[in-house]
Amino acid sequence: MKHFLNLIDLTRDELHGLLSNAAQHKAAHAQGTEPRSLAGRVVALIFEKPSLRTRVSFESGIAQLGGTSLYLPGNEVGLGWRETLADFARTISNYVDLLVLRVYQHATLEGLARYASVPIINGLSDWSHPCQGLADLLTVRELFGNEKGRTVAFVGDGNNVARSLAVGCGKLGINFILACPEGYGFDDKFKADYCRRVSRHFPKEVNNPAQAVKKADVIYTDVWTSMGQEAEREERLRRFAGFQVNSKLLAKAPKHVKVLHCLPAHRGEEITDEVMDGPACVAFQQAANRLHAQKAIMEWLLT
Repeated sequence: MKHFLNLIDLTRDELHGLLSNAAQHKAAHAQGTEPRSLAGRVVALIFEKPSLRTRVSFESGIAQLGGTSLYLPGNEVGLGWRETLADFARTISNYVDLLVLRVYQHATLEGLARYASVPIINGLSDWSHPCQGLADLLTVRELFGNEKGRTVAFVGDGNNVARSLAVGCGKLGINFILACPEGYGFDDKFKADYCRRVSRHFPKEVNNPAQAVKKADVIYTDVWTSMGQEAEREERLRRFAGFQVNSKLLAKAPKHVKVLHCLPAHRGEEITDEVMDGPACVAFQQAANRLHAQKAIMEWLLT
């Protein structure tokens, strides 16, 4: 059974194929010639966390490809506590063709994947966000054509979004730099996985944002306090104060630099209004690409 849980599981050819298919879907959507490749298929969206982009982009994509979606809040289905993950997976596999999950713990996805007889897509977990990563890579490809050799500077902490993007960049030959306060970089488990499955050369980590963006084609940022980290908010605001993506930081980067943000943005914290609403920011093009990247993922798993 093929699943989409982590970009690290994909070969380089599979990643290129998904990006090409996503671009084809985007073009077909603009022309009104979308294939009905999910006709007769039912996709269940099981979300433990709130969502705007993930839920709407999946539901819209399913509908545009002729399929049917079912939205199931995690607290209603009792994922992992009303019945075992094994029983849940075996049961729901009889009713639907594909599962999309947005969960707190990556272990929940891995547990379901062991027992489900239908494919599973990771719509977000604490460990990775591969759907976002694929949309990010599609955006970089649209901006620069051949993405190989480009440089992405991620200004923030080594979170799930950063992990997925670092893996995708490594597989496509994009230079990835993480700029973060000391103690907020990538963890040892991720470093070991990356060096074993992506490249022996682990991405550079620095504690100076200006150093990271000096040769960057893309500056990427994310919220400093993610869902589930609310108790750390005040400490994080203090530690990340010098890591804001603002006009001063953009002035340290090449003139052609573009700014990405996976959204939602906490304006005035990790990014300023001036940058978010300025000509360098392509966050909404990036958000739109979630729709087409996820169509490619669903097709890859189901057709």
